[in-house]
This record gives sequence, C-alpha cells and structure tokens, in this order.
Amino acid sequence: MKRSIIPVAGAALLAALVTFASSSCDTVYDDDLQPCPTGVSLHFVYDYNMEYANAFPAKVDCITLYVFDSEGKHVTTCTETSDVLSREDYRMQIDLDEGDYRFIAYGGLACQAHSFAVGQEPKPGTHWSELSVEMVHDNLTSAQKLHDFYYGTAEGKVEENAYKEVTLRLMKNTNNLRVVLQQVNGKPLSDEDFTFAVTDDNTLFDNSNNLTANGTVTYSPWSQGCQSVGENEGEVTVAYAEFSTSRLVKEESHRPRLSIRRASDGENIIDIPLIDYLLLLKSDAYSEMGEQEFLDRESEWSLIFFLDDRGEWLKTQIVVNGWVVRLNGMVIEF
Repeated sequence: MKRSIIPVAGAALLAALVTFASSSCDTVYDDDLQPCPTGVSLHFVYDYNMEYANAFPAKVDCITLYVFDSEGKHVTTCTETSDVLSREDYRMQIDLDEGDYRFIAYGGLACQAHSFAVGQEPKPGTHWSELSVEMVHDNLTSAQKLHDFYYGTAEGKVEENAYKEVTLRLMKNTNNLRVVLQQVNGKPLSDEDFTFAVTDDNTLFDNSNNLTANGTVTYSPWSQGCQSVGENEGEVTVAYAEFSTSRLVKEESHRPRLSIRRASDGENIIDIPLIDYLLLLKSDAYSEMGEQEFLDRESEWSLIFFLDDRGEWLKTQIVVNGWVVRLNGMVIEF
C-alpha cells in the first residue's frame, strides 16, 4: 500500500486540487493516467479547553498518528514535528486504500523533550487495543515539568478516487498546579520550611486514554521559592511550589492528594483530596458541564492556603484560580 504525508498549504488550494483530480478521474478515461489519490486529509483541532477555541497551532509542537483498519489492525504510523503544525491551515494528508479506519493521535510523543512514551510501537497487524502510553518517571517519582501531552481519536471512511476530510479533536492530558502559602497576619514564609508533594496513580493510559493501575507516583515541585506581593506596608512574602502532573481523574481508583509538611518536625499541615478542592472552582456558570469534562478542559490550577500564627492551616477559606471559596460549614471528605 502506498502511503504518504503531505502538508497542505491552504484549505482552499486542497479543495481545488481534490475537486480537479476527482473530476478528471470521473470524466476522463486514459490507460496512461495515474490513478487518482485515495486517502484522508486530517484536520487536528484542540478546542477542548475553557476558552472553547482551537489552540492546536499554538500549543501542539509535534504529532504522532496511528492508523488502524476496520478490523482494528495497525496500518501505518505518521509523525510531524516541523513548524508546519503552527499554521492554521495545516492538514496531514495520507494515502490509504478504500475502507473504514480508526485514527489515534498523540501530541507530544515525538518531540525531543517528550515526557510520555508508547509502551510498544505498533507494527503492521498489531491490534489497536494493545496501544498504551506511559509517563516517563524515575521509580514512581517525578520532579520535572512535563512536556504537554494530548490525545484524540476519530474514524473515517475512505472512498475511491477521493480524499476524505476528517477532523480529529484532541484533549490535554497534563496539568500545572501552583500552590501558595500565605501567613494571615503578614509574617514572611519560606518554601524551605515546608515539604510539598502530590500523589496519584495516573502514569499509564490505555488505548482509549483511560488511566490504568500502575502504582502511586509522587510528584515533587518542578519549581518552588518565595515571592513578595503587595506594596509598602501591605507587602507580604509567600511560599510557593509548582507541580506538573499527568491527567487528573475523578474516580475511586484515582484519588490524588496534596500534602504539605513542616520541614522542622515532618507534621502534615495540609493533606487534602486534590480533586475535590479543584472542583470547588466549578461554579454555576459550568453547571451543565460534567466534573470530568471540567477537569479535562482546565489545565492550569492555582491554590492559595492561609496559615495562622502557629503555622496551621486556617480551614475557613481557600483561593482557587483567583476565586475565594469559603469553607465554613462545607463538608469535604479527607
């Protein structure tokens, strides 16, 4: 089977070429003519975000596409890592025989700085159910800033003498979490006085992007420090830590926790179910959006905790992504 990948410079040009080619093949018979190309023209879209806007050209810097036939068997693998991905009119054009196909795409796998890898590269005939992707980690620990990772799938039917336009939508599987500690009376805090960690079992994805058991990973901050905010007499020094994590899922088998300990005695001052606190941001404005959809669309998180004079957490309010959430009377299972 002949296969090729052709970056198309413009959607209008592609349409004109396909129209011309189709009409030529349909109306002209000549043994010397080459057969019309048959295949797909894939349009990648990343609009599964809180802005509902296509950010693929700005965010995805490499793409890997696995193609499977109607029996679920691997046909070919295509990759693109060049700057062509940043063009609004980019299409991945692939020659394929007639038939039904499943397309599975990953953004971030083929980049030099990738943070996720395929378990076993599919070979011709490999069934799509065998596909899996794992986050790169160091013996179930991670302190790195993960390279952004995306997943998407689509199906399409290829017909004779035509290129099928297929849209493949991606979702983001990585998150950045910034945690800030602030002393309520303005006393300066140092990040060196605390130990920060996030734990979860979220490093292994199956062929449908579901998380599967792979052991609990401990995320340490990829960045931490102190920062002064405010001006003059109102200036305070806060401690912060930033985590980079894999997909966050609200399931009984996946219960990520955020823990912050005092370095002096190792005592936990904060130990919370992370998902429950992030979902405090899901306001009435997103009442029709499911909890998992909300977690998947949002990928940048910030939490601000307030400490009293003894360095204990004041469990009366928390700031989530800039919104103050009052916890008085709220019951959250710890």
